[in-house]
Amino acid sequence: MARLPLVRPDDAPEPVREVLSALPVKLNIFRMMAHAETSFRPLLRLGGSILTQQELDPKLREFAILQAAALTPGEYEWIQHVPIAEATGATRAQIQAIETRDWDAECFEPAEGLALAFGADVLERASVSDERFAAMQKHFSSREIVELILTLGYYSMLARLTEVTKTDLDAPSATRVVDSLRGAAKDASSRD
Repeated sequence: MARLPLVRPDDAPEPVREVLSALPVKLNIFRMMAHAETSFRPLLRLGGSILTQQELDPKLREFAILQAAALTPGEYEWIQHVPIAEATGATRAQIQAIETRDWDAECFEPAEGLALAFGADVLERASVSDERFAAMQKHFSSREIVELILTLGYYSMLARLTEVTKTDLDAPSATRVVDSLRGAAKDASSRD
């Protein structure tokens, strides 16, 4: 049982109620995040941009999210993102290797293993050796490196939120959240 009650749209201030009502998938994590009224909308925007607007390969993004969930740990994020990772092409062997923290597993391409070793450094030490950083620069653009760091940080934060508050687990929503965000981003860009 959650340590804090989930925000109910009917009881929420108007700006929060608006956002909660507009969400295409009603997940407990969003109702828990809504307690931070002034941060709620910006947090959702950042999450949306991570899921739909990054240059970083979607499979690597999902590897990073699962890695943050494995190392934080964060059961909620793990449950939600395994199906999304599979939809981006992640194999069961790759998901299991992330769960067991085997960044050197043969199931990973060299650049994927490097990104996971980098991610482990970021999450566990908030530091990366000059050698590892130079290796990353050979495989990834500056934008991709920063996006990877931001993804690791954002999902580590969400894992901490759900673990500390003991947010009740939702059934996996598979790709519905990502798909709805992509649709919303396309709609917004067509209006610009």
